[in-house]
Amino acid sequence: MSLLSSRYRLAGTLLIAAGLPITAQANQCEEVRFAEVGWTDITATTALATEVLEALGYDTRIDTVSVPIAYSGMKNGDFDVFLGNWMPSMASISDPYVEDGTVDRLSANLEGAKYTLAVPQYVYDAGVTSVTDLAENAEKFDSDLHGIEAGNDGNELIQQMIDDDAFGLGDWSLVDSSEAGMLAELSARVPNEKWMVFLGWEPHPMNTNFDMAYLSGADDYFGPDLGGATVYTNTRGGYAQECENVGTLLNNMTFTLEMENQLMGEIMDEGEDPREAARDYLQQADDELLAEWLDGVTTLDGEPGEPAVRAALK
Repeated sequence: MSLLSSRYRLAGTLLIAAGLPITAQANQCEEVRFAEVGWTDITATTALATEVLEALGYDTRIDTVSVPIAYSGMKNGDFDVFLGNWMPSMASISDPYVEDGTVDRLSANLEGAKYTLAVPQYVYDAGVTSVTDLAENAEKFDSDLHGIEAGNDGNELIQQMIDDDAFGLGDWSLVDSSEAGMLAELSARVPNEKWMVFLGWEPHPMNTNFDMAYLSGADDYFGPDLGGATVYTNTRGGYAQECENVGTLLNNMTFTLEMENQLMGEIMDEGEDPREAARDYLQQADDELLAEWLDGVTTLDGEPGEPAVRAALK
């Protein structure tokens, strides 16, 4: 048993000995504060988590910030949870916090994701199948590599490629934008088959909304298997021990590519509110999903969690 867990057990013993209700300890964790970074996949998973937590009696707060602010905020105690630690691409940002103990990396919440540079299929069919093919076609691309918001880990990897003059890209420019801005630019170019290279990832509706292909060759920057990624749940250091019930839920919550693609499509393409989309999904989900997520989880007041959530979703 760790010293930290021993202290929390001792604190619980003292609360009982003092005649204080055990819920007093739980109430210290009654608000769960999420960092959300404006990526629709994390918007969707955060909406699922907040729906479940509120059904369990917790209050939730979501703040949309940049990736660096999400991590500094967890370190400073401003945020409790971040569901979007894409690895290995975010290692340079997240690892220092994990290594110094100010952020904890909990269980993986998504397997099989990908994250690297992509092009429309017509560009791929024209022979641009690898990042090594970009430089010789610089004029058609206007020597631009389209990213999302400034400070994002994917943008940093693209900028590192430029700084390293990797693949002859030293005189290219990174176009900072946003997820929505980048996809709007892609939407404008595709009808006329104009060329564009951009940051692509899955899960995301872009994979079904556009005929697109991922470029090989960037393993040294985005990792192997087309930037094959695992997404982890992060919390501020010690949070899962301090708020053990929420910690159990967070470690139980896993998502699938199919789940996230569906939710993201409803949010992005149909304009549905993320919380409403999440609630609709949970109402229609297989019984096994909530059973797995709520295994060992109670309400804020210590009642069985699964019946409370199912009742709240009706």
